[in-house]
Amino acid sequence: MVDGVCEPRFARVREEFERNFAERGEVGASVCVLVDGEPIVDLWGGVADRADGRAWERDTVSVVFSTTKGVTALCAHMLLSRGQLDLAAPVATYWPEFGKEHITVGMLLSHRAGLAVISEQLAPGAFFDWAGMVAVLEKQQPVWEPGTRHGYHAFTFGWLVGEVVRRASGRSLGEFVRAEIAEPLGLDLWLGLPEDVEPRVAPMGLADPRPGDEPPRLNVVAATEPASVQAGLLVNTGGYLEGGFNTREAHAAELGAVGAVTNARALAGVYQPLSCGGGSLVDGVALARMATTVSAGQDAIGLANSRFTYGFVPSVDNRHEPPGERDSMILSADAFGHPGLGGGLGFASPANRLSFGYTMNAMGPSTLLNARGQSLVDAVYTSLGYSDDSAEVWR
Repeated sequence: MVDGVCEPRFARVREEFERNFAERGEVGASVCVLVDGEPIVDLWGGVADRADGRAWERDTVSVVFSTTKGVTALCAHMLLSRGQLDLAAPVATYWPEFGKEHITVGMLLSHRAGLAVISEQLAPGAFFDWAGMVAVLEKQQPVWEPGTRHGYHAFTFGWLVGEVVRRASGRSLGEFVRAEIAEPLGLDLWLGLPEDVEPRVAPMGLADPRPGDEPPRLNVVAATEPASVQAGLLVNTGGYLEGGFNTREAHAAELGAVGAVTNARALAGVYQPLSCGGGSLVDGVALARMATTVSAGQDAIGLANSRFTYGFVPSVDNRHEPPGERDSMILSADAFGHPGLGGGLGFASPANRLSFGYTMNAMGPSTLLNARGQSLVDAVYTSLGYSDDSAEVWR
């Protein structure tokens, strides 16, 4: 069922990957670990399409939902490194129609802009119209005073940061990803999937419920309080969350918050330069920004403790919080990356010159990692000699 390579020192990763299929409800998945750019782990297995039983192959790809945000944030940091963007500058400096002069580029990247929820009722398929969504956000007013608190911009992050990238670079977000990241690094990574790659896509679905699964408080409030901002976030998606993410239209669209199509090998490849000094992508100042937490505490949207750097997520330990607020992602103190809905993840650990990617097609219940992804991360750190994860990070 599992194919690929795994160096003996990281045998725990293969063991946990196999356990995910045998014990934790994995359907199809890939995991990759690079150290100094070399593939120490590159595994895949299971079923790519539950409808026809097609196997997950070496080149299978899937939508990675919010893991996309790390790629979009990287685009912004590349422009920051080149002096084409300024975190402290008003967004309107680059995007005059945006208005709202008190909102800065840094607020967009750190989820502090107050534009996490769209008030205007979206028509079916609205997410796939970049210009239309940008126009909606130009009219949208913040739901809290920008800069005063943070709340996860689950969908809007992509258009907000992506339009700034477009205005500053002269390229659409998907074109920037292709020309500046995917092609130079030789990665199977698309934000706007070509039609000829479509047969390689593994459709996304939910994992079977398991004992102990807890719905996030976000989901509970959205389901029980129709007037809440949480309901507005999850209901007003133009059909995207009602299965629209599995359509050709979604794969072809440039959805900078949720729409990248890739696999674990490419996710690890995105973070590989960031684990080894920045390479040709970013400078040391940008790397420091990527790893430095700037938003922390109760999330105005997710209703649990969350932490953000400028565009990325560091280690988050909510294991001792009340039910529904326990979503966690335990990394080392130096690490930064981004998880995706259902449990996927890409991250860099500069202290270990290590990068990691994990993708799957059976989404778990959490908004950060579930037992499948965390078990793989834990196996990586124990293989490196880390021994204690009791104090918010692997030590």
